[in-house]
Amino acid sequence: MDPIFQLFWLFLIISSVAPLFQQQMLTYERMKRLMQFGKQRDSQVITLIHRQETMSFLGFPILRFIDIEDSERVLRAIRLTPPDMAIDLILHTPGGLVLAAGQIAHALAQHPGKVTVFVPHYAMSGGTLIALAADEVIMDENAVLGPVDPQLGEYPAASILAALRTPNPNRDDRTLILADIAEKAIRQVEETVYRLVSPRLGEERGRALARTLSEGRWTHDYPITVAEAQEMGLPVRTGIPEEIYELMALYPQAHQRRPSVEYVPVPFHPGGQDHGPARTNRKS
Repeated sequence: MDPIFQLFWLFLIISSVAPLFQQQMLTYERMKRLMQFGKQRDSQVITLIHRQETMSFLGFPILRFIDIEDSERVLRAIRLTPPDMAIDLILHTPGGLVLAAGQIAHALAQHPGKVTVFVPHYAMSGGTLIALAADEVIMDENAVLGPVDPQLGEYPAASILAALRTPNPNRDDRTLILADIAEKAIRQVEETVYRLVSPRLGEERGRALARTLSEGRWTHDYPITVAEAQEMGLPVRTGIPEEIYELMALYPQAHQRRPSVEYVPVPFHPGGQDHGPARTNRKS
């Protein structure tokens, strides 16, 4: 057989097997880190991380690991957790279906043991809905939550209602139907939030918070910072353990041809040696 042809087949086999091997190593390392963190905190550690992690065959993505079945898996993990054991949920998500997020939130709220949600980067929309069920939310100093106002297709429900209030003699039945659904969706989400937060905040503050987060006051991607979340009465504090940052590094994004962010992965400390050229302090 032609040596070049043999090399081609060898390359083909290695290209096919290497991603599988790499994924198995990542999975093993994740489970090891989760077990170590859970043992350290005496808790059941669950991750809900929505990154588009892919394996590839000759550069073409063939498998995605984060999918819409996450909600079912989280509910199963909660059911398997002893009632008196704490749950630590590591949350990194842009959101998703209200139904799935609501199911997870209610399951966490009903768990007798302490529930802690860790947000190392962001937990928007449905992710925020889940965080509202926690006894404590620990966030990175720059992490954010988001509004939970429902979206109907490409439009925010609140915007559909705003359009309905504008006089228009040519408005069709479709707009009226969408407005009816939008009103119901906002009311349903507000009630869900209220049921989650009222045991801790009371009726008046709980209702106010539920309305604030669901009424469409901001755009859907508005970042609610740690300070804002604390002002709203949420049990938020900073102090993400280093183990969680290390775990997040084991959930890589899909590879790009050219990385958009690059840096030297070394912590720099003021006053140390060999830290490069000094910077001029421009503050007066």
